[in-house]
Parts: sequence; structure tokens; C-alpha cells
Amino acid sequence: METTIMAIRINPRSAHAPQVQTILTKHGCIITTRLGLHEVREDSCSETGLIILHINSELARVKDLENELKDVEGVEVKYMTL
Repeated sequence: METTIMAIRINPRSAHAPQVQTILTKHGCIITTRLGLHEVREDSCSETGLIILHINSELARVKDLENELKDVEGVEVKYMTL
């Protein structure tokens, strides 16, 4: 098993977040921690979202998750394995 930190950027968040959520749920058994970030102001909510994942799995399963996420329009994925 490897420890991986993955960053996912979604833009526009409101359009693509539901599809990303479905993918994350599908791969939920390898995700140990999830942190979602987006700017919120009193008069607006940012359309750019950032999700940070802590993943504990074999690299092949991380790649599967990455590839599914990259197939979603407006989604960027980067990760590092420790």
C-alpha cells in the first residue's frame, strides 16, 4: 500500500461537482480523508472548488481514480505518493 495525497480542482464547481462526487463515492474505500475548499463571501460563492484527498491504496487504484476524474470536463488532478 502507498500513501497518496491528491488535489482536485473543479471549475465551474456548480456544474461538475455532482459528477466528481459520484466518482469519489465509487472509490470511497481507498479515501481515508477528504477536505473540500472553496471561497465563500457574504455576497457570492466561488465557482472554483478544491478537494484534497488522503488515499491509502495501490498505485493502480489511484491511477484509476485519477483517470476517471480527468474525464470530467473542468477537472484537474495532481497527486504525490509518499
